[in-house]
Amino acid sequence: MSLPILITGSAGLIGSALVDTLTALGRSVRLFDIAEAGQDSRNGVAVEDAVRGCGGVIHLAAVSRVLWGEHNPVLCRDVNVGGTRNVLAAAASSGSRPWVLFGSSREAYGPVTRFPADEDTARCPMNVYGRSKLAGEKLVEAAQEAGVKAAILRFSNVYGRISDHADRVVPAFARAATEGHRLQVEGRNHVFDFNYLDDVVDGILKMVTFIEAERKAPPPVQFVSGVGTSLTELAEASVRLAGTAAEIHHVGPRSFDVNGFVGSGERARQLLGWQTKTSIEEGLAHMVRAFADANGEAQLAETTCAFSAGATDPGLSAV
Repeated sequence: MSLPILITGSAGLIGSALVDTLTALGRSVRLFDIAEAGQDSRNGVAVEDAVRGCGGVIHLAAVSRVLWGEHNPVLCRDVNVGGTRNVLAAAASSGSRPWVLFGSSREAYGPVTRFPADEDTARCPMNVYGRSKLAGEKLVEAAQEAGVKAAILRFSNVYGRISDHADRVVPAFARAATEGHRLQVEGRNHVFDFNYLDDVVDGILKMVTFIEAERKAPPPVQFVSGVGTSLTELAEASVRLAGTAAEIHHVGPRSFDVNGFVGSGERARQLLGWQTKTSIEEGLAHMVRAFADANGEAQLAETTCAFSAGATDPGLSAV
């Protein structure tokens, strides 16, 4: 029987989907998330205890938003760099010698001038979050030199669940369009590579299979569609799919945001046989439908509660 896989950040967008999928496949999974008491990646002892006896670690625990990094750079560095250092140290000292997959980001590249960008693109991050991810990547590279079987996975604008952070652009646009609220576009011509959650999870699973079978870890791999979509196009598609008259409002970009990224998925295709299956149109339509269904259920619940109260509350009278 295979040893368990530890997933840090197991309650997050990617982590929770991985937990569900790995469990459905019959794999033993160990959860670690700051939402639970005593499960903070900054706590080296807690991380060491969690890693002990595991066959692999998928390290996703992080301060995961660019804006959060700007607001609290110390916390961002402590979690994203210190937490990664703890995971790698625990893996190196564990008797089970687990492999490690480190969840990084396109933000580690910083501004990119030529698309599609591959994994060998220069890394010059422009914000706190990106610099913390680059620091984490360098820790992974040092751990590799020391004999830890560790690999870097770079993600780009992953979306796919309405439970995701409300300020992430895809759920924010899909929700606003569905509810008929104004969509605010910060950088009308900024173009990004959006990737559906289920596709990304499939890529991670393929990487797990690869790293378990190989003696050495692979070079960095990014999970990208290779298709660029501007924020204006994303907003317009959200409104069109929602069928509402939601207004689109354009404002200037934030000073700490890159102005675009489109990646090359060639390495993932050649190494893992992976490529995206879900277009941005299909994924966005799913998000819009999910928000519409959730809103419908909420309205139904409110109506049911109101009817129930009217029927049973002796203090109410017909007028």
